[in-house]
Amino acid sequence: MTFRQKALIVDDEPDIRELLEITLGRLKLETRSARNVKEAHEWLGKETFDLCLTDMRLPDGTGLELVQFIQQRHPQTPVAMITAYGSLDTAINALKAGAFDFLTKPLDLGRLRELVATAMRMPSSDSINMPEDNRLLGGSPPMQTLRKQIFKLACSQAPVYISGESGSGKELVARLMHEQGPRKERPFVPVNCGAIPSELMESEFFGHKKGSFTGASEDKQGLFQAANGGTLFLDEVADLPLPMQVKLLRAIQEKAVRAVGGQQEVVVDVRILCATHKDLAAEVAEGNFRQDLFYRLNVIELRVPPLRERREDISLLAETVLQRLSESSGLPPAALAPEALEKLKSYRFPGNVRELENMLERAYTLCDDNRIDAEDLRLVDAHANKDPGEASLAQIDNLEDYLESIERKLIMQALEETRWNRTAAAERLGMSFRSLRYRLKKLEID
Repeated sequence: MTFRQKALIVDDEPDIRELLEITLGRLKLETRSARNVKEAHEWLGKETFDLCLTDMRLPDGTGLELVQFIQQRHPQTPVAMITAYGSLDTAINALKAGAFDFLTKPLDLGRLRELVATAMRMPSSDSINMPEDNRLLGGSPPMQTLRKQIFKLACSQAPVYISGESGSGKELVARLMHEQGPRKERPFVPVNCGAIPSELMESEFFGHKKGSFTGASEDKQGLFQAANGGTLFLDEVADLPLPMQVKLLRAIQEKAVRAVGGQQEVVVDVRILCATHKDLAAEVAEGNFRQDLFYRLNVIELRVPPLRERREDISLLAETVLQRLSESSGLPPAALAPEALEKLKSYRFPGNVRELENMLERAYTLCDDNRIDAEDLRLVDAHANKDPGEASLAQIDNLEDYLESIERKLIMQALEETRWNRTAAAERLGMSFRSLRYRLKKLEID
């Protein structure tokens, strides 16, 4: 039998070592075994490994120390920590230290095989380089740092909390993390948690069985099952109601889900990435978000910088957006006048890249002679904080209609800046989602 990939097993229990050796051997991995940290260091000094499995407690140290050592000396080797059942804190600390994933005792061989299969899809040490991607544009220091972080986190299975303002590109960051990692051939399933009615959430996430409730005319697969083997991206996770947060926490911890009306749990292998434009820690402090779920999701936080922190990227972003608009419309490309570019660079962009795209699309449509001048951007008209009291009574036929028109204009602007993400629009307007929903119904905005 020819072995092409190699694993290092570190455990002081002979039975565990033997079990792992047999299991990995059946998966066509050549194995080396160590009883302690010292022997592990010796093997790592002599050979290159495609995977390391280490127990947490070792006679002369800890698995955590070994994770840190491998991260520093052999970063191309993924390490999985073996912890005692229920030691969630230990597992999370291992992930924060750079562990690829973790297993709990007693070992679940099915889970072990899934972990090994994912690890073996990692890029080889001689092919590791940070890929270029024309979707994440910008050469500013914050963007260079972000690219490096994305690539590093793509090689882990740790849950990542992506923080950032509305419109800054959090879903794109999640998608790139998926595409650069070992799950890239498996599904990437994004879900906007703020867009699912609370009464349908459990069914949407976990699926349902035929006849489990009125309208359940057939079995339905949930989002967890749809993302099996891949990545589930929970956007606007702060909008999950508390009862659903409990069920989500259990699904993440148990790595299994039960469909509504189902009798048995189904094991799922899913990496969780989540994002919100809200301050999730503040939501925890206010009692709107469970601390234990926050702790489980926020193993590693990745911050996406707002556009105002990387103004040197605006020129490239604008050029790319205008080129894309030209290609999609079949019309000649438009040039951005120097004064217009300066206006953009000095603008605060509360809606970030998404607002820039919407602004340029509007200007591209309205400009003359394929040239976008400063006035075509309509920065003053769109964002001036005018006092309704400044209007002349001669211009107002009906006060209610006048105020309603202002309200409609601002709500439409917020919706356009957030690409009709109602949760983000409500936050942009400083109101609750419920209040925005009421106003949309009242103003008959679909």
